Amino acid sequence: MTAASPNPRRALRILRILWRIQRMALLALSAHKARSAFVIAAVAMGVAALTVIVASVDGARRKALEIVDFFGPDAVMVLGGDIENRPVGQRVYTLTWADARAVSRSLPGAYAVLPMRSIRQITLKYGNRNHESPVVVGATENYARAWNWPLAEGRDLSEEDVARGAKVALIGDEPARQLFGDASPLGRTIMVKNLPVQIVGRLAYRGLSGGGSDVTIDDRVIMPITTLTQRFNLDRKYFRGLRVKFHDPALIDTHKDNLRALLRHLHHLGPTDNDDFTIISASEILKFLTAFTGGLVAFLGITAGVAIVVGGFVLANLMFLSVSERKVEIGLRKAVGASGAAITAQFLSEALYLTLAGSLCGVALGVALGESLSRLGLLQLRLSPKVFVLSLAAAVAIALVFGLRPARKAAAMDPIEALRGGGD
Repeated sequence: MTAASPNPRRALRILRILWRIQRMALLALSAHKARSAFVIAAVAMGVAALTVIVASVDGARRKALEIVDFFGPDAVMVLGGDIENRPVGQRVYTLTWADARAVSRSLPGAYAVLPMRSIRQITLKYGNRNHESPVVVGATENYARAWNWPLAEGRDLSEEDVARGAKVALIGDEPARQLFGDASPLGRTIMVKNLPVQIVGRLAYRGLSGGGSDVTIDDRVIMPITTLTQRFNLDRKYFRGLRVKFHDPALIDTHKDNLRALLRHLHHLGPTDNDDFTIISASEILKFLTAFTGGLVAFLGITAGVAIVVGGFVLANLMFLSVSERKVEIGLRKAVGASGAAITAQFLSEALYLTLAGSLCGVALGVALGESLSRLGLLQLRLSPKVFVLSLAAAVAIALVFGLRPARKAAAMDPIEALRGGGD
């Protein structure tokens, strides 16, 4: 026995019924423009919140991966002071040159040790051009290599530069563009506050944000740490940070334990004493950023959920009102043979058209709001197809969840009672 072939006439009839249902749904919506606009606006607010949360979380995750990649899986950063517990009156300058030499000589697996200090908010000058740099870093030789930071041109800091306290520097992409435009900065002398410094290398553009929309990691100048401490009257015994690189990234946890034990021994800390330093690796950065992103998801997720539910309740209430007002229409349609499924399909179609329109408006509003927050440096957004897919899914869900009950109420009406009720 062979399966029966589809009946073309029946398929055509079903398509005509569906087209008629959609046409009637659109006519009903156009007849109540103010009510439709109110539902669209309510849904748009919820979808806008959803758009912002999805785009901001994607942006935060991408930024976290960029930061971890820049930091490097084979390195740790040691900072003076216990930044986790923050005891009252703690010293943050606890790392010394003796620590750096001991780590370089005695720590297994370490091949690069880079002490660093910095000063903040320094004016750079070249000719009649000025630039306010957020940070000037003092470091030992091979700064670019230690930070996996390619040089766009020129050379890195050398051991001789550090030994002589030479007045030379590497320049980041941002101050280079501000002071020299498209011209090469190599060999030029700039004023770092009141100190003349010759540029020997230009760091390649990295594009990572350093806090705020107008501050990036590219906005810096790096000079020998000896030059920085001598010329700006800084303490020459201590430095703020120590970057250590290891040969085998797979053993980074073991390297951290060895480094911590060595520094505690060098600082004469007892078994019950807290560390007076903090060791940070790429895994800690990723954990912190993941926790921050999770908090952002929870906060914005609740906000978006509440907004979407509010939009759904607005839809349900106005649809119930519409069903009550359109009893005569429903009664007449059922009297001439319209099925309950057709009535249900029409009201669900009306709900779906409203939520889809609200979804599109919400995505546009969310993108505009996200751009404003990005310009203010409050959030960093990343738009992806996932934003539109989730927005459309939210629109369909709102229509089905909040529109089904009013639609079923309309379908269940008795035609005679509907006509009688409409005439009262």
